[in-house]
Amino acid sequence: MTIAIRYFTQTGNTKKMADAIAEHLGILAKPVTDDLDAKADILFICNSVYYIGIHKSVKEFIARNKANIGTLVNVSSAALIESSYKKMKKIAKANAVNLLEMEYHCKGSFKSIHKGHPNDEDLKNLIAFVDEVLKEYK
Repeated sequence: MTIAIRYFTQTGNTKKMADAIAEHLGILAKPVTDDLDAKADILFICNSVYYIGIHKSVKEFIARNKANIGTLVNVSSAALIESSYKKMKKIAKANAVNLLEMEYHCKGSFKSIHKGHPNDEDLKNLIAFVDEVLKEYK
């Protein structure tokens, strides 16, 4: 099984999450500017919500790489919303990409809102989520 991790971040919160997954799995997390060079059975797409939407670079990455994405797994943070799943589902559907029904979402710090998030507890919960996803594919 091949696994890849891609992220987009403006504040560093999402990179922190992508790096935690990468360290746990012993692979490299790369920004969405780096296309997939081979088929990924599982792609953890780490993103944040900016201005109530998923950044266009994430949308463009999925469109460019759809042929190499087996199952897309949504991992996100945001200061103001509780989930980006519905937004990611629309992007996946538009590109005929399979999106796992489970997602991981946590609070992200922005200015004085949710300072320190994602924190150690958020990252611990993220790793438990990753392990749960991988159990489904073994």
